Amino acid sequence: MKRVLLKLSGEALAGDKKMGFDEPTVQAVAAQVKEVMDGGVEVGIVIGGGNFWRGRSSKAINRSKADQIGMLATVMNCIYVSEIFRSCGIETEILTPFMIGAFTKLYSHDLAEESLRAGKAVFFAGGTGHPYFSTDTATVLRAVEIEAEMILLAKSVDGVYDSDPKDNPNAVKFSEISIAEVVEKGLGVVDGAAAVIARENKMPMLVFGLNGENSIINAANGKIDGTVVTV
Repeated sequence: MKRVLLKLSGEALAGDKKMGFDEPTVQAVAAQVKEVMDGGVEVGIVIGGGNFWRGRSSKAINRSKADQIGMLATVMNCIYVSEIFRSCGIETEILTPFMIGAFTKLYSHDLAEESLRAGKAVFFAGGTGHPYFSTDTATVLRAVEIEAEMILLAKSVDGVYDSDPKDNPNAVKFSEISIAEVVEKGLGVVDGAAAVIARENKMPMLVFGLNGENSIINAANGKIDGTVVTV
């Protein structure tokens, strides 16, 4: 593959702490992304905000405000991870769909394209910029816009299962499944809006466990140890 969109879960970056950052985990991610980029693959990145905030679980505040906090959580994640990438020798750019002073640059397709072609890891922070849309939707949207060949979904679970493997030791992992089946079976790989965009634009996904050895490198090189979600 020549261009991919890597989605990292905020919780996975927190490691066993579940909150904040686990720096060795992030450094390991950076080392793998550098190897992938050194091999000629252009990489865009979206990071969830669940290691800081899960707005949908809040009952006390307005949903729009909760989602705005979640957007800012993704910005914090991208700033932190971008700096770890830079310390490993990777040039980066952080783009957001809204202005945040000098912290990030305002997203445009042209700037994203220019940065990717220049060999930078491009972080798409702040979700879509609108409430009621998750980072799943932002991931698929940006992948389609930059014409990525595939979305690499790095999760705490090593693929798509017919039930939650944390609750069911007999859960069965799919090696391949269609996005239509994912929605029909309610498997929760991505939310409904993201699934619609992926299916309409024929954007495939590879779901794999972040903690596997060389998991990002293997995924970017087609060495599949997770689940391919077809369209």
